[in-house]
Amino acid sequence: MKTTHKPLAERMRPENLETYIGQTHLVGEGELLFQLLETGDCPSLILWGPPGVGKTTLAKIIARKVKAPFIQLSAISAGVKDVRAAIQMGRKGGHVLLFIDEIHRFNKAQQDALLGAVEEGVITLIGATTENPSFEVIPALLSRCQVYVLEHLSKEELLKVIQQALETDVILKEKTIELKETDALLRYSGGDVRKLLNLLDLAVQAAKNGVIDNALVEKMMKYNAARYDKTGEQHYDIISAFIKSIRGSDPNGALYWMARMIAGGEDPKFIARRLLILASEDIGNANPNALLLANACFDAVNKIGFPESRIILSQTAIYLATSPKSNASYAAIDKALALVKKTGDLSVPLHLRNAPTKLMKELNYGKNYDYTHDKTGNFAPQEYLPDALKNTKLYDPSDNPAEKKVRERLRYWWKEKYGY
Repeated sequence: MKTTHKPLAERMRPENLETYIGQTHLVGEGELLFQLLETGDCPSLILWGPPGVGKTTLAKIIARKVKAPFIQLSAISAGVKDVRAAIQMGRKGGHVLLFIDEIHRFNKAQQDALLGAVEEGVITLIGATTENPSFEVIPALLSRCQVYVLEHLSKEELLKVIQQALETDVILKEKTIELKETDALLRYSGGDVRKLLNLLDLAVQAAKNGVIDNALVEKMMKYNAARYDKTGEQHYDIISAFIKSIRGSDPNGALYWMARMIAGGEDPKFIARRLLILASEDIGNANPNALLLANACFDAVNKIGFPESRIILSQTAIYLATSPKSNASYAAIDKALALVKKTGDLSVPLHLRNAPTKLMKELNYGKNYDYTHDKTGNFAPQEYLPDALKNTKLYDPSDNPAEKKVRERLRYWWKEKYGY
């Protein structure tokens, strides 16, 4: 295909790290993936991130850096036969880099077919996925791969992409273009570089006198309203609306947005998984049964699928939406992680240490520990934090009936120490 016939996003695909924009936490100078590529070697890896952030481009750049033959498959259309053909090519030539786009769509048998070749080093596998690989990639394959998380590009990086296209693209650099405003381009692209460049290309074609502003882009989008796209921006916008409706205790909003996903062909496991996360993140101990029901929903959906699973999803979404809410557990663990990052590896107090040997006992490991079951009410008021963090309160129960009872118990035990 002639260069001028290719879409702008394809014409602008970087061929090296010098022109690759974004993901500096991975490929910035001195970062882990950058250092690996500088050695001319690369392990099998999974690139996890939203659409249009450079997963395919990065895979191609890696292939060039390690000087390996590059084979690209799409999990939508490829099967075990294609995987075996790629492996056979690797065996004949010594080694190939096999890139599988949307690897989360491969079933267990298809993923199993990769294991031996990855283990032997016949292929270096690079999988790209928009879904959490912990759920969608089989453990045996996941254990053989490094997982790298790609992020949406920042506003500054997206503007740099636009400028790079206007200045270096074989077609656009020959045009006189005045870019008066960029807010609409950035908003409608949603951090997706491919979508951003395609919008820019359309705007250039639609611009009178070469002037691109927000009004022009708004007018373009009015006549090109996107339908639900399981891998695109609406995938994230609608699941966000769904989650926020449940968090906001509105079952009607939750049902509407869930119906939009179902009608658009969304994977029921994706919906059930988000309900499972929400049950702990937004409800937690305000109603512990929420997590149990959400987990049962996830199991049931995995067993039966659509169309019947819509009923189970509906029941669960309504239950979660009408439950009392609390993010206290979510806030507590994030607060604890921030504290660990700030204070480092503090020593475990001696009375809390394990003492399986005589020497450890002689060193006072476990000495003066109060075994709570020997105490009245099964409670012993002793210190459970490192000395430097004494009296630090991390968990603060929310103001709902269930956690009010939790607060009362904590106040009875720890009022003087933690101020409950």
